[in-house]
Amino acid sequence: MSKKNSLIATHLFDRIAAILNRTRSNIVRTVNHQTVIAYWFIGKEISQELQAGEKRAAYGKKLLEDLSEKLKKQYGKGFSTTNLKLFRSFYLAYPDRLSEIRHPLGDESEQKSIGHPVGDQSESDKGFHPDLSWSHYRALMRVEKLSARQFYETEAVAGGWSKRQLERQIHSLFYERLLASKDKKEMLVDARKETTPKIEPIDILKDPYILEFLDLPDVDRLHESTLESAIISNLQYFLLELGKGFSFVARQKRMRFEDEDFYIDLVFYNFHLKCFLLIDLKIGKLTYQDIGQMDGYVRMFEAHFKVKGDNPTIGLVLCSEKNEAIARYSVLKESKQLFAAKYLTYLPSEEELQKELQRERSLIEERQ
Repeated sequence: MSKKNSLIATHLFDRIAAILNRTRSNIVRTVNHQTVIAYWFIGKEISQELQAGEKRAAYGKKLLEDLSEKLKKQYGKGFSTTNLKLFRSFYLAYPDRLSEIRHPLGDESEQKSIGHPVGDQSESDKGFHPDLSWSHYRALMRVEKLSARQFYETEAVAGGWSKRQLERQIHSLFYERLLASKDKKEMLVDARKETTPKIEPIDILKDPYILEFLDLPDVDRLHESTLESAIISNLQYFLLELGKGFSFVARQKRMRFEDEDFYIDLVFYNFHLKCFLLIDLKIGKLTYQDIGQMDGYVRMFEAHFKVKGDNPTIGLVLCSEKNEAIARYSVLKESKQLFAAKYLTYLPSEEELQKELQRERSLIEERQ
């Protein structure tokens, strides 16, 4: 190919790439935006119905329970009673935000001011900004002071903050610190300079709220890299082949705590020990935070899944670095005596796990 033709081909590629990138970005914005708008309208419907019967608390509770069951049956698990209450709280936090946008059903009462369809970008200033997801607004709803909530919403858009960045700014009382600062402009400039990780379309599909809204399965592999997926699969077979009472329970087990979702790579149950084993794999250096996180997983798992007769749950953190493998059992303080006396007779040692982890990583990398 001549230099001229090569240049033409490169320019053609760049133009097509720009089309695809823009389209993908718009798809992401549309999914986020339509989810937020739908939840606002659902919250409005619920709020207006409950307001009519606000003096009958039992009526409201029964109504939400019945509504939740019907919605879950037809639209999936994202419509629990807790979520329906959140939708109502969302509407009450922003009662006038979509007053000029047409109701999804075309209700004439919702069309008096402007006839734009739901999600029309021209209405983003008056409605909800398409760059902010339902997860963003869940975080914003927890900010009680109206002026602070409006500030964080504006800055989240201006700075392109992810949900985690927004939460970090809220928890660090950025708004209050800004008011007390003598150099407010510089603080805002610095906050907007913070690097925002690039969001790919697949990252949007990983969001459990989007999966619930679209009633899509929470596929295991969505949360794993290629290397992690291969190692986790081999670890799963390794433990089952030990023949010491292990039974596979789940992969990428999701647990929700308040507004956060956590995923445990592997969950097993051991019938000899009558306890659950939680496994978390880290690609990279092991930190004290990783061990502490597993302790939190164990406590959450016991609170939600442990049943009468089960022994204490134990955790296992595995770390795979390029030339080293580390395995650490995570046992809550009150369970350490039982772990040393009984559990270790059925569980593989940390040394055995380290050798297996290193072996599997070497084999996987050789095949790549």
